[in-house]
Amino acid sequence: MFTASLRLWFMLVLFLQACRDIFNLALCSSAFFLFNMGRSIDTLQKLLFDLAGVLPADTEPLFAMATPVSLEANEAYIREGENSRRLAFIERGVIRAYTIKENGEEATLLLRWEGQFIASHDTIINRHPSRFIYRALEPMELLQIDYDVLEDVLKIHPEYEPLRNFFLMKMLAESLKMLESFVTQSPEERYRELLSERFDLVNRVPDKYIASMLGITPVSLSRIRKRMHTKGKTIT
Repeated sequence: MFTASLRLWFMLVLFLQACRDIFNLALCSSAFFLFNMGRSIDTLQKLLFDLAGVLPADTEPLFAMATPVSLEANEAYIREGENSRRLAFIERGVIRAYTIKENGEEATLLLRWEGQFIASHDTIINRHPSRFIYRALEPMELLQIDYDVLEDVLKIHPEYEPLRNFFLMKMLAESLKMLESFVTQSPEERYRELLSERFDLVNRVPDKYIASMLGITPVSLSRIRKRMHTKGKTIT
């Protein structure tokens, strides 16, 4: 009887310790996310000040409508056919936009990572359903704004308009840059440019997705890397 009670007491202690650890982990995760959210707002406030001279204290109506969003790895953020006009600033993680062709192959349109915006070109600019799927490649933290709500806020606070214009121009510039790269650059040059922008992506994104975005096969990407490695040895 005493042994059974002792065993039960011991199991209860272990259970309480596990609950405490889970609770502490949740608190740490929440604190980390709030810290990142605050840092993202600081970044966007600085951008708005640089663009239009709007003081951080005057941006409360804009960021009051921003909501934090967490995505698990492989979770879809925007699905094909969705009309949702959501705009998000990436605080942590990498997301891929892609489509599935008739033959079942996936074609990667773009990759976005920390410090960048993500939104569907179709829904934001053209007001059409999204033709692409936007899926997290790793756990992500986003600061999201409903674009329709943003447009309503801009009617009352036109001083925020430069931030919206910056975002739209950035989307268009990135699309144009992507098109131009396929005309003016070789696959190796496009790959080198990707590395110059975010070198660690090669360790965070599967080769097949990078190759698809570059318009080549994974085998061709492997050859490019081998050639770059050989050139590097020759130079040194």
